[in-house]
Amino acid sequence: MTSSRFYGWILSLAIITLVAGGCGVSQQQYEDLQTQNRIQQNRLNELETALAQCNQSIQEKQRQIEALQGKTGADLEACQALNAALETDLEEKKALIAKLQAQLLEGGAPLPLELNVKLQEFAQTSDMIDFDEATGSLKFKSDLLFNLGSDEVQPTAVESLKTLAEIMNTPEAREFDLVIVGHTDDVPIRRAATRQAHPTNWHLSAHRAISVLNNLSKYGLEQERMAIKGYGEFRPVEPNRPNKGGNPANRRVEIFIVPRVR
Repeated sequence: MTSSRFYGWILSLAIITLVAGGCGVSQQQYEDLQTQNRIQQNRLNELETALAQCNQSIQEKQRQIEALQGKTGADLEACQALNAALETDLEEKKALIAKLQAQLLEGGAPLPLELNVKLQEFAQTSDMIDFDEATGSLKFKSDLLFNLGSDEVQPTAVESLKTLAEIMNTPEAREFDLVIVGHTDDVPIRRAATRQAHPTNWHLSAHRAISVLNNLSKYGLEQERMAIKGYGEFRPVEPNRPNKGGNPANRRVEIFIVPRVR
């Protein structure tokens, strides 16, 4: 029995036991759990297939390396580099399978599983994005979203916001809203032209959150599903350098995915 089927069988048995034992699980909750189980089993099956293919590729490359023993040059170096990349990919897939298996037994993440997986994969597409599944939040690095002192989203970041809007318009995300929160470091705004548009870091953080909202709205996300906040320099995640020296980690835009309140 494969690990995905084994864990799926355990969860199915647990669901049946809860319902049969009269533990207050409604028919809707039962169906939701079945759906979550199905989604997660499908995801595990996909990962296990990819893992097997990755293992097979590594074995093939290792055979090529053995055949090249005693030789030097670009061919050997390229083969070794490819083998190392495949091994890294293999370890990442193993880690993701273990994580999903743990979620299956522990009841999943705060967000629906399918949405959670989509956001994980989305965050892996760009160095500017971090996803925290424990809180259901995305963190965008402001230095990659905006130019210094600007609230205009850089062209290189627009595609990421477009993808996020598409994800949030999928059926599994329709019952969730976004809270967009801007942050800065503690470096004061000194340039006169920048101060005219953003008098303080508070203004700049709020204006950047609004700019992200406007871009998401442009790509089809309803404005009624979004709220903005700006904390300026007052919610640092790391200490700023002395004498208003700032810290890039504190320049960020966070997006929290929260249940929709009607």
